[in-house]
Order: sequence, then C-alpha cells, then structure tokens
Amino acid sequence: MQAPQFATEKYLSLESVRRNGQAVRTPVWFALAPSGRLYAYATADSFKVKRIRANSAVRIAPCDMRGGVTGAWLAAQATIIPAERPDFATAMQLLDRKYFPWKQILGLANRLFARKPRAMIEMQITEGHSP
Repeated sequence: MQAPQFATEKYLSLESVRRNGQAVRTPVWFALAPSGRLYAYATADSFKVKRIRANSAVRIAPCDMRGGVTGAWLAAQATIIPAERPDFATAMQLLDRKYFPWKQILGLANRLFARKPRAMIEMQITEGHSP
C-alpha cells in the first residue's frame, strides 16, 4: 500500500507495543521510498528496536517534532534491517537527502563518540485507518 499522506511530512509517530501490551509512541525522522515503504533508523539496542523485534505489528501517523499526532493512524508491519544488508545503505541515502545537513551532523557525532551499531526500521502499511 502506498503512503502519499507522508510525502510532505517531516516526522512520524511510531507506535510499538511492549510485551505487557502497553503501546509506546515515538516521534522519528523517516524517509518515504518510491515503493511506498517508510524507513527510520535507530541504534540497534534501542527499546523501539527491541519492541519491534518482539512484535512487528506497529501503527504510524504523521506528527510534529514533539510527537503530537497530526493525521490518521495506519497499521503497518515493521522489519529491522541490520547495517550489513544492502537496502540499509539505500534507506540511509534517502534519510540523508531528506534531512540534510542535520542527519550528516548527527551521523558524524555517532561515528566520533557513540559508535553504536545502527538498525534501519522498514515499515510497510498494511491497512487504512486504525483506531
């Protein structure tokens, strides 16, 4: 399913679910690929990545930089892509272009100081509006 409602947005709220069933919403930078898939990245040991590994069903919605939802929620399937896969680099290029120069500055800081492994979150919309 395509995601035209995200074409002009800067942030999306990614809602993943804890093991106890509690939903957690996180505003993230994202890029929309021509295929309609959405990509966001995080450190591989982040809680959102751990939650998605445990339960790949997520919800997404456009939001402002503080996480205030500005559009309808959509159900999606999330997949974690490790840095070794070729599609990781492609998704990173989409993010680099969209968030230039801020993404490059944060990437440099990560390489210089944090050096934490990263993971890409690929999201594919599975259905329309979600409650």
